[in-house]
Amino acid sequence: MNDAVPQAADREPDTAADTGAPQDEPAGPAPLGVPRTPTGNAEVDAHVERLADADHLTTDGHLEVYEDVHRGLRDALTALDTRPGPPPAQGHRS
Repeated sequence: MNDAVPQAADREPDTAADTGAPQDEPAGPAPLGVPRTPTGNAEVDAHVERLADADHLTTDGHLEVYEDVHRGLRDALTALDTRPGPPPAQGHRS
């Protein structure tokens, strides 16, 4: 029976230690692959497409994109509520 302690040469190499990179380093940004279906409204579609910008940012950059998109969509919805009313009443001439 061989009770010898494995030597460094006998062990499998630790790839993270070999490259000098930390083992617990988080992965970089990766697209989520969420489909964005066009709505037919060019303004809304532009804001929804802006969400793709978050795919290339780390999570601390997502908030700015989400707030920008939210603001744009809110403005587009508000614009739908501001329909033109009847023309202003003209004064009667005597």
